[in-house]
Amino acid sequence: MRRRTGFQTVAGNPTLVGAVTVLIVMVAVFLAYNANTGLPFVPTYKITAQVPDGTALVDYNEVRVGGNRVGVVESVRPFQLENGRTGARLDLKLDQRIKPVPIDSTVVIRTKSTLGLKYVELVLGDSEEGYAEGAVMPLSAATPEPVDLDRFFGMFDERTREAIDLNLIEFSKAFAGRGAQLNQAFAELPMMLRYAYPVARLLADPTTDFGGFWRALSATSAELAPVAETQASMFVAMDTTFAAFARVARPYIQETIIKSPPTLDTAIETLPVMRPFLRSSAAFFRELGPGVRVLAQTAPTLADALEIGVPVLNATPKLNEQLPPTGQALVDFQEAPGVVDGLNLLIKTNNLLGPPARYLAPAQTTCNYFSLLFRSFANIGSDGDGIGHWLRFIAFAPPGDNPQSFESRPYEEYPNNVGVHAGAPADGPAANNHLHYNPYPYTAAPGQPFACEAGNEHYARGQTVIGNTSGPFTTVTARQLEGMTELPRIKP
Repeated sequence: MRRRTGFQTVAGNPTLVGAVTVLIVMVAVFLAYNANTGLPFVPTYKITAQVPDGTALVDYNEVRVGGNRVGVVESVRPFQLENGRTGARLDLKLDQRIKPVPIDSTVVIRTKSTLGLKYVELVLGDSEEGYAEGAVMPLSAATPEPVDLDRFFGMFDERTREAIDLNLIEFSKAFAGRGAQLNQAFAELPMMLRYAYPVARLLADPTTDFGGFWRALSATSAELAPVAETQASMFVAMDTTFAAFARVARPYIQETIIKSPPTLDTAIETLPVMRPFLRSSAAFFRELGPGVRVLAQTAPTLADALEIGVPVLNATPKLNEQLPPTGQALVDFQEAPGVVDGLNLLIKTNNLLGPPARYLAPAQTTCNYFSLLFRSFANIGSDGDGIGHWLRFIAFAPPGDNPQSFESRPYEEYPNNVGVHAGAPADGPAANNHLHYNPYPYTAAPGQPFACEAGNEHYARGQTVIGNTSGPFTTVTARQLEGMTELPRIKP
């Protein structure tokens, strides 16, 4: 009875009941207010994550794993990246049940709603090693880079929207009035898919590296991006070009397309046959190249030859009329007795005369010595008077000692005399009193300098020279001196 009376006393006290109710409400409000930051007296696991961009992320945003809430972002702090930009450090307060987070885990900031609310998603890895309490996840773990909704809608700027409108209009024009063709295409689509299945299976095979193709295509697009405006102008120009083609599409281009297959078939048949001819033509033009380069220098001479050759060619019919009887006469001469033996003897004679002729011929063809010899021999007695002719000669008084005492002194005492016997070749004492004698002068023969030395020797003052001189040489003889102001010189 007393205990019941006490309970009734407490329950019947309005002041005490109100105070208890206010206390319970205050505790509930406190717990509700701190629910986002974690319940009090509950142990947590704290790590730090680095991300390149923490835009629109605020304190106490959720941290989720697989869609489940596992903690909150306790604070967001900026820090300096290596490239000079500013990143964000996220202090995460996580539940103990996911401790430790594997070190190969990644973190990404995702959009929670269209209003811009964000949350942090942890993608746990498979590593047996995990982050310790207070550890820092590296910036490389912040992958992939998220794409915000505002950035997505930012792609649709005014130019892009106008282009989309234009595409829709043009596509609508392309499909307008083509319902029957579309129905036929849809009817044949299963057949195409039947054949597309092995193609798709081949493309899905890792050995085809179809992904590498798209990566290469992406790299190509990245290379072409800087010249996008140039390509755009190229497409505009192509529109003008194709518009010009449209005016000649029928019948010219149409006939070209129709006749191209038989033309290609003919080319397939004839090109292998033509290949040897083309190969020989290439070799011919290769060999012809040096002659063509020289032709530019010889063109004036050829032009003169053609001008002179035209009258000659006009006279060739008469020559052609005389060639048959002449040729027949040569044939008869060849068949005559003794001709072959005579030709053989002539060949032997030429073989015998060939070596000396090679040495004697330059004396005439280059130096004109034989002509000068016969001319001088013919003129040796050309001078005279009414009584008769006399022999032409000239006497030189050789330098030396007193010629009046030659008979009274032995020749050993006259070493510098060139007129009588002397003990040695003349060698002074004057600079112009030295012997010069050359029994075998150069005649431009094989093995000799290209020179005509006889009659062109140069006197070396103060030197005794016996034999060939040291040059310089020349090939000019007395017959060729007319009209020359300076003699050409040839080095030995």
